Amino acid sequence: MKRRVAITGLGAVTPIGNSAPETWNSLINGRSGVGHITTFPLQNQPVHIAGLVKDFDLTTYVPEYRMRRYLSRGAGYGVAAFMQAMADAQIPPGLYQPAEKGVVIGCGVQYPELERMLAMLYQIETTGGKQLPQCAPSDVLIRSHNVGMATMALLGECQGPLIGISTACASSAHAIGEAFRCIQDGDARVMVTGGYDAMTSFIDVLGFTLVGALTSAYNDDPQKASRPFDRDRSGFVLGEGGVVIILEEWESAVSRGAPIYAELVGFASSLNAYRMTDAPPNGDGPIQAMARALKDADLKSEDIDYIVAHGTSTPSNDSCETTAIKAVFGSDAYRLAISSPKSMTGHLTAGSGALNMLAAVYALRDQIIPPTINQDNPDPRLDLNYVPNVAQKRPVRAAMVNAFAFGGTNAALVARQVTN
Repeated sequence: MKRRVAITGLGAVTPIGNSAPETWNSLINGRSGVGHITTFPLQNQPVHIAGLVKDFDLTTYVPEYRMRRYLSRGAGYGVAAFMQAMADAQIPPGLYQPAEKGVVIGCGVQYPELERMLAMLYQIETTGGKQLPQCAPSDVLIRSHNVGMATMALLGECQGPLIGISTACASSAHAIGEAFRCIQDGDARVMVTGGYDAMTSFIDVLGFTLVGALTSAYNDDPQKASRPFDRDRSGFVLGEGGVVIILEEWESAVSRGAPIYAELVGFASSLNAYRMTDAPPNGDGPIQAMARALKDADLKSEDIDYIVAHGTSTPSNDSCETTAIKAVFGSDAYRLAISSPKSMTGHLTAGSGALNMLAAVYALRDQIIPPTINQDNPDPRLDLNYVPNVAQKRPVRAAMVNAFAFGGTNAALVARQVTN
């Protein structure tokens, strides 16, 4: 028999707040965290904007330098979110054995900063390629996607399942799903999950620009740039941050009187097998993930009240996602509330699915749907309720979280209100 799974802790460091409550407050009030890039010089760059974390100090969470020195910028956000989530979950020390606690995190590789890359290239050029660039051994660790989650495991005394997932923009949604399965199957009683990323470096911004994925139409008005489902959407905006969620085996959480936010009840994934960067116009891959997540949750389309959309603000993704929602939910699609946090934060890439789960969990708790901001000019082909610009107060019994990624990989999760 599969075990039930409770969500008992939340932590976040995002462009719109350095905690989960701050992030949620910004979401429901429609505040944008998109601004001008300050992480590298912008000369000759066509894209000048991103969602950057502000006023963040990692030493508050990891005072020990020897541990902090190996964390990339993105991993720092993730570890800080982890510390917040563990405090929020209020798990008494010693309640669970180390082997009963695990970590599954979605994250990506951190590229060297522009100055470091230029220094290495200069050294190669000036020696005619005869001398390898000098770098500290710690550079390898800083760029590794394993170090952040290993640090979480060390700080949380987690010796159970430890998995790093890198499936681009679906990474943290897949991570939450795999952590969910670990508890369902009895492999752990507590799982630390979610994701982090900081693809706001020179090489990342340049790469996504060359692919044609980023908007460059709003450099002078950054907060208007991310426009999911709007007629004038022209590409996504990169963001950065980390969101961590604590999952617990239901009976254990109830018996200790844990503050349970919601119950995680469904997960599924799929692959488009279509194109590396384009979503399938017929919605096929997302349809499979969403339909199977509903089935896994033992819910019907009429049981879902809110979909936290992947909603990237690209022409193809928003159209594909709308098509998929209509295919899965039929006439119920027009009853649903659908919104995209990316309209305010930009795209947290590997951390975006976890941010969407945060929005779903708080919506279930507070019975309010955060808006999709900048939806000023409706696209006649996209005719669902995307909660334009202003939050909507309405009943939310169950919510679906979507995450679709480059490479064609998809994930869908389902959470519902706390019931006996």
